[in-house]
Amino acid sequence: MKITVYGASSGQVKDIYVETARQLGTIMARRGHALVNGAGRMGLMAASAEACMKAGGQAIGVIPQFMIEQSWQHKGMSQLIVTRDMHERKERMAELSDACVALPGGVGTLEELLEIITWKQLGLYLKPIVVLNVDGCFSPLLEQLQLAVDERFMRPFHAQLWQVAETAEEAVSLCETTPEWDKNLQKFAAL
Repeated sequence: MKITVYGASSGQVKDIYVETARQLGTIMARRGHALVNGAGRMGLMAASAEACMKAGGQAIGVIPQFMIEQSWQHKGMSQLIVTRDMHERKERMAELSDACVALPGGVGTLEELLEIITWKQLGLYLKPIVVLNVDGCFSPLLEQLQLAVDERFMRPFHAQLWQVAETAEEAVSLCETTPEWDKNLQKFAAL
C-alpha cells in the first residue's frame, strides 16, 4: 500500500507527536507500505518519512515548485514529485494513496484532512481515512464534526467517512482494513 500521511511541518511540537510520527513511519515500512507526504524537511512530515526510510521503506514526497524555491523540501526522500501548486500537490497525494492518515498539525494539516473527508463524502476518494488522535490533539475537531452531525449540517452516516486511531499501530491496521462503509461507497461508485 501507499499511505498518505498528513502532518505538521513545525519543528517545535511536543515530543509525543514526533515519537508517534516516527512510530507510524517505522510500522508502515515494516509492513511493506510506502509513505506519501508533502516532502517537508521539518516537523512530523520529516519525522515520519525519515523513520520509514530508516526502517527500509519508501517515502515519496509531493511538493510544489514554490516550496523548493524556498528550500522547504526534504532532500533525502526516496522519490520527489514536484507540482505546479498546492492544489495539484493535494490531488497528486490523494491519487497516489491507498489510504490517508492525519497526524496532528496546523491549518495546512486540518485543511488537507477536511478536504479529503469532503472528497470522500462526494465519492471522489473512496479509501480509508484515519485520524491519529495523538494525546487528544484532534478531540476538539472530532467534537466539532459530531456537532455538525447533531445540528444536521451533516447526515449521521457521514460520521463513518473517517476512523479514529489512538496509536500508530492502530492507524496502520485501520488503513489495511476496508470498513464496510467504504466497501459500500466503492460499490455505489462503480454503478
